[in-house]
Amino acid sequence: MNTPNKLTIARVIMIPFFVAFLMYDIAGSAGKWVALAIFIIASLTDTLDGYLARKYHLVTNFGKFMDPLADKLLVCSALICFTATGQLAAWITIIIIAREFIISGFRLIAADNGVVIAASYWGKFKTVSQMILIILMIMDIQNSAFQMLIQVVLVIAVVLTVVSLIDYIIKNKSVLSMQD
Repeated sequence: MNTPNKLTIARVIMIPFFVAFLMYDIAGSAGKWVALAIFIIASLTDTLDGYLARKYHLVTNFGKFMDPLADKLLVCSALICFTATGQLAAWITIIIIAREFIISGFRLIAADNGVVIAASYWGKFKTVSQMILIILMIMDIQNSAFQMLIQVVLVIAVVLTVVSLIDYIIKNKSVLSMQD
């Protein structure tokens, strides 16, 4: 197993620890900061594994499948936690998770027909905005300016989620005709 794939697996392994520190009183008031550190490290492994895989030609089918899945698991875990604690409206979490299911469905249909669908810039911007949102929400600094920043980033993340979905569907609508 190559280094990029090991980083992807490490990201998946970090998720339960992230959730545990975010949701439970494991480390007292330091718990959210431990969760934040885990989330940031896990997010950085996403950048690093992609960079290494491309630079050293270590792209594998395992990595093509597991890397985006690991990202989805990390982000969706955080959003579900925020919804469970009342920090995030359920409809926002549903929009974001629904987008991931739709895109995954498209990718499965395409892959079944021998077509690889590359990630778009809209999708990358969406992921970065969601990760920034999650970092800010974990920090949850209680002053009006910071809370306003969270709201602005939240709106940006939701808009980019919807825009990236629409862009993806338009660019890949031929995938739907592959099922006939």
